[in-house]
Amino acid sequence: MHVLPDDALVPFPTVGRVYQQALRVTHGDVTPLGRSRLDAIASWLQHLAFCDVVDAGVAHQAAWIARRTRIRIDRFPRFGETLELRTACSGASGLSAEWRTAIRGEHGAAVEAATLWVSVDPETWRPRPNPDEMRAVFGPSTEGRRVRVRLTHPPAPDDAPVADWHFRTADLDIAGHVNNAAYWQAAEERLRDLHPDAVVEAEIEHHGAAGAGPATIRRAGDRTWIDDADGQLCSSFLIRVLAQPAG
Repeated sequence: MHVLPDDALVPFPTVGRVYQQALRVTHGDVTPLGRSRLDAIASWLQHLAFCDVVDAGVAHQAAWIARRTRIRIDRFPRFGETLELRTACSGASGLSAEWRTAIRGEHGAAVEAATLWVSVDPETWRPRPNPDEMRAVFGPSTEGRRVRVRLTHPPAPDDAPVADWHFRTADLDIAGHVNNAAYWQAAEERLRDLHPDAVVEAEIEHHGAAGAGPATIRRAGDRTWIDDADGQLCSSFLIRVLAQPAG
């Protein structure tokens, strides 16, 4: 049973700007079984999106904060595999833009993803409209598709088990907040024995910023919620293994 909405991963843009890079999966990207971790994949997505705006010459126009990431993994990238990553802007609204990414590997890796980014002022880190220059560069590939920033995950049930978590100083990024990729580390705690050939769908929503220090995790079924030390919800994610070889 799929967990992502039917329109969660729209077809990769066929017009407008497309940016691509090659990457090799290295030691720090994988589990002991050799498959790429979800936090590594999320890190690749933000790396590629940033390199795209730098290459386009508009990186000075705005900074971006992840609001939501959706990932479908039909075949996990493996240790040592060379990957081709392609990304393009697939939708936009006044304050946000979606980057659609496809990852393919020389040994069969296949990942589809979409991250919704909110445009913020690089000095104040407050949301602000997408700059005109960015709309001019990335608008054609959206073909007029508008994206919504509204989050849809339900709250955690009152009886959801609670576990301690801790965000490290190394999890913080230039904004002084826990980087979006670091949240996926909590998901990996539940997937440590996942078979490298498993098929997985996942979605994370970011509700607020967290700093380094203690946090708590609540889990119920396929869903996980992370609260900061003050009990405020930081992120929630849904992960489902759609297929996994026996044994």
